[in-house]
Amino acid sequence: LIVQPCLVPFLNPGQHRWASKLGGPGKRTDPLPTSQVFNAPKPKWTQLSGRKLQNWGGLPHPRGMVPERLPPWLQRYVDKVSDLSLFGGLPANHVLVNQYLPGEGIMPHEDGPLYYPTVSTISLGSHTMLDLYEPRQPEDDDPTEQPRPPPRPATSLLLEPRSLLVLRGTAYTRFLHGIAAARIDALDAVSLPPNAAACPSAQPGARLVRGTRISLTIRRVPRVLRASLLLSK
Repeated sequence: LIVQPCLVPFLNPGQHRWASKLGGPGKRTDPLPTSQVFNAPKPKWTQLSGRKLQNWGGLPHPRGMVPERLPPWLQRYVDKVSDLSLFGGLPANHVLVNQYLPGEGIMPHEDGPLYYPTVSTISLGSHTMLDLYEPRQPEDDDPTEQPRPPPRPATSLLLEPRSLLVLRGTAYTRFLHGIAAARIDALDAVSLPPNAAACPSAQPGARLVRGTRISLTIRRVPRVLRASLLLSK
């Protein structure tokens, strides 16, 4: 897997000032939105296996998403991501807020065709490792064969706290992505992630202990129902 053509690094040199505002290297100038996440109304949370989440902006649907206004504390981060022109010059309009406790993760998956083929993720709280997997082939599901062990990831990326990751191109359209349910991520010289140069904590021999992680997954849903269309029904 050739990583660099598939992945937009966390922030390029021209965006370091924004990295500081997100809480990256440099002086922290922006309060992190974790308190607003935890203070969200209880019905806003959906409990899933291995994580819980909040859905903001509307529910994506093949016929079109009914848009919902984002709260101001979340809109400010959506605006900053939209300023990077990641979604074909159009603004992001949808956010999934995920909470992962230590030892929780998510199975390898793809985000599907309802979204613009780019995903941006802000990590808050703890680090995690994002694994990228080659897609399964039809012969992998042959019922006559013995069960196979889970596939090994093609590569893994370290997502540090207060960082931004963007996946697009082949990394989005071809590869599955997931997070292993682990409490500690052990690194050595052989297993350093390909983005180690951008991550101060990615040192050989490091044992990175996971804590509670909040992720803001900011995307664009292209198909949105217009208000005039809704009022005519």
